[in-house]
Amino acid sequence: MYVVAAFYRFTPFDAPEALKKPLAACACAAGVTGTILIAPEGINGTIAGSREGIYTVLAHIRTLPGCAAIEWKESHAEDPPFGRLKVRLKREIVTMRQPGVDPTCAVGRYVEPGDWNALISAPDVAVIDTRNDYEVAIGTFRGAINPATASFSDFPAWWEANRAALSGKRIAMFCTGGIRCEKSTNWLISQGAEEVFHLKGGILKYLEEVPEEESLWDGACFVFDRRVSVRHGLEEGEHTLCHGCRRPLNPADLKRPEYEAGVSCHHCLNEHSEEDRARFRERHRQMALAAERKG
Repeated sequence: MYVVAAFYRFTPFDAPEALKKPLAACACAAGVTGTILIAPEGINGTIAGSREGIYTVLAHIRTLPGCAAIEWKESHAEDPPFGRLKVRLKREIVTMRQPGVDPTCAVGRYVEPGDWNALISAPDVAVIDTRNDYEVAIGTFRGAINPATASFSDFPAWWEANRAALSGKRIAMFCTGGIRCEKSTNWLISQGAEEVFHLKGGILKYLEEVPEEESLWDGACFVFDRRVSVRHGLEEGEHTLCHGCRRPLNPADLKRPEYEAGVSCHHCLNEHSEEDRARFRERHRQMALAAERKG
């Protein structure tokens, strides 16, 4: 059983490049895999390994400037969720492309998972899913608005186009683990929104803490590792990824005529050329051969 830890912290790093090698060395020595992003605005990552290995890496992260109180969300996986470790330097730990956004100055009011149902059921509340369209497609909260964005950096333009229609509403926002809401609620506040709330710990914390029989969540939650999705109790979902477009697919999608393992699905059949698909087929063949040799 692998422990999976998702974490983030907005805190200024004067020299993020100096943090990369020591952190990567610590994680490698601890046998931890996953992805960690470091930027001038902070750190963001999801890692997997033994409990001892995860705690070793988190202990290292807590020594970084402003990270002593970092929190994480824990789940589990039967199989390795990541193939390797990646520690990357980025301009932002979650890309919004809005230079004035600073979650360390102001964010929306945090709402505990146990209080979320009451808030989003109120008639004067507009509930906004800040995730990308392919994530929303497999699960969201009942009655939530889907901005249908292809990437998080599209959210400010969506808000500008729709803010008038939401005038007078209290705004409740949510995302997978909370990081996108730190930026999106700060953006809304800077744009004059007065009552802005967001789900503390994100969907993952809600699915962990709120009993399924009381839940207002429908479907599964997309996660950025080999599990693809999780359900209530953070149990692994039934989705797989299309390796042609990286969108999640349910078991019924795998039976559609457009689906070809490792090549395409009904979402992306017309998005790639025949040359692309030939390349994908060869990649899929090589991956199958490598797995066979390893087995």
